[in-house]
Amino acid sequence: MDHSEIVFGILGNAFHCPVMGEFEYLENALITVDTAGRIQAVLRPEEYQSSGIVQALEGQGRLQRLTASQYLIPGLIDLHNHAPQWPQMGKGLDLPLYDWLSNYTFPLEAKYQDLEFARQVYGDLVQSTLSSGTTSAVYFSSLHLEPSLVLAETCLDKGQRAFVGKVCMDDPDQCPDYYRQSAQQSLYETETFNHAVAGMKGNQGLVSSVVTPRFIPSCTEGLLKELGQFATANDCYVQTHCSESDWARDYSQQKYGETDISVYERTGLLGRKTLLAHSIFLTNQDILIIKDRGAGIAHCPLSNMCFANAAMTTRELLDQGVHCGLGSDVAASVTPSMLRSCFDAVTHSRVREEGTSTHRPAGERGESNTRISLVESFWMATAGGGQSLDQNIGLFKAGFGFDAVVVDAAVPDCDLTIWPGMDSPADILEKIISTTSRHNVTRVWVQGRQVIDKKTAG
Repeated sequence: MDHSEIVFGILGNAFHCPVMGEFEYLENALITVDTAGRIQAVLRPEEYQSSGIVQALEGQGRLQRLTASQYLIPGLIDLHNHAPQWPQMGKGLDLPLYDWLSNYTFPLEAKYQDLEFARQVYGDLVQSTLSSGTTSAVYFSSLHLEPSLVLAETCLDKGQRAFVGKVCMDDPDQCPDYYRQSAQQSLYETETFNHAVAGMKGNQGLVSSVVTPRFIPSCTEGLLKELGQFATANDCYVQTHCSESDWARDYSQQKYGETDISVYERTGLLGRKTLLAHSIFLTNQDILIIKDRGAGIAHCPLSNMCFANAAMTTRELLDQGVHCGLGSDVAASVTPSMLRSCFDAVTHSRVREEGTSTHRPAGERGESNTRISLVESFWMATAGGGQSLDQNIGLFKAGFGFDAVVVDAAVPDCDLTIWPGMDSPADILEKIISTTSRHNVTRVWVQGRQVIDKKTAG
């Protein structure tokens, strides 16, 4: 067998979700990675034991063996993260959204004109997300051009697959005087940023630029149309917020007499590369349009519980085949961990299904058949996120980028405890989703490059 295209192989136990709602346990699997950082093959014991490939790779120092306490999972995908809000995480989450933005977010984001501040924060953020197992992240930056380039360069330097957007916001009625740009400047800097990211030395598609109108209340219709034209002409990713709260939904209705989705479609911002954060208050027509355009939704469960005023219809969106993944929504959450987002997505759906009022009979308290499972949420954070981005990531499959995370249950003083003979593969995966902390994440690869290597217990 010709092993010349193999850079290295990993031998051990792995989990992934090729189908939503189902997991596959790859016991003692051999995953080989080629020179482009793609998965060459995923081999079960009966497929590699007689081939000599394990012995050959091991003899050449190109085989990594996982211990019995270590499990390989696909790299986790964060579809919605506000990078400049990293120092704000955990603050003011009891406020209404509008007040939170005005009192905390906009003053903080304005500080990123200081490039040294930007380098300090973004270096810490990207390192923290990678250490938590996030191999791909979709970032809102601030509205500043140079600091946004600092974020993109930091992701490239540290090896994180990233989709970075310079925020656009020009409406004087909703944006503070100290934190807004003209539509002309927003468009010019978006074009400049897109060109600069594509031309970064060593960037071979790992970091992409994203057209980023913050949300409808912060942008004039003229700017939305200009950004839509640019995104269409240049086949760019687009990210924005959609119907995040009663206030945001009502704003679009009062100003345009339309839903957010209708406005985004009309201005050319809705397509296969569009990511819509939150999307709480969607009409049936909105859902049909999103599905028809192939856009993706970033479900941000913890921030939704703080700011959305309602629960997202995750179950229905998944059942209707809408592209849907998960977002941390840093800093409207308390952790960058996408496994925590998985767990929060489940609890979010369970509260919705069961209801909360003790003054109503059990059968009238919630919305029946609306829960999602831990395995479904894990699919959203891996394969579902990859589908939303239209990228071959999130699965252990030949031809997909090797984005992977080692979770080690033998790390001292941790909550992830596996009991041999008591925990089935299904039990182990649920424990990984529910109890993994950053300390359990010991190795991380992005496109075949190892970007995190902590001392392991095994």
